[in-house]
Amino acid sequence: QVQVVESGGGLVQAGGSLRLSCAASGSILSIHDMGWYRQAPGKQRELVAIVTSGGSANYGNFVKGRFTISRDDAKSTVNLQMNSAVPEDTAVYYCQMDIWYRSDSGATRVMDVWGKGTLVTVSA
Repeated sequence: QVQVVESGGGLVQAGGSLRLSCAASGSILSIHDMGWYRQAPGKQRELVAIVTSGGSANYGNFVKGRFTISRDDAKSTVNLQMNSAVPEDTAVYYCQMDIWYRSDSGATRVMDVWGKGTLVTVSA
């Protein structure tokens, strides 16, 4: 019904910048929270940043002002600008959205939608 797809991952040197993007598609009515999570090898998935439909953003403690999350509701997208990257930022980054959509039957549904992830590697 609906899906989200991440893009923008890759290799970056320590101290460098990277911009991740995520776009939702489908019969979307509205999107509430949009967020980014990450999972490093051998570790649990953790919150990177989340932005509400009202524009309020919260970040994981490790971000310390280095990342900025932004959303564009007209395009159903959320971005994560990563600056001052460190090797510890190496992980698979996942996009997550709470999406209200119209089902094939015409009913209004809500779904917690996750992308497949994009790999970010920060070299020392």
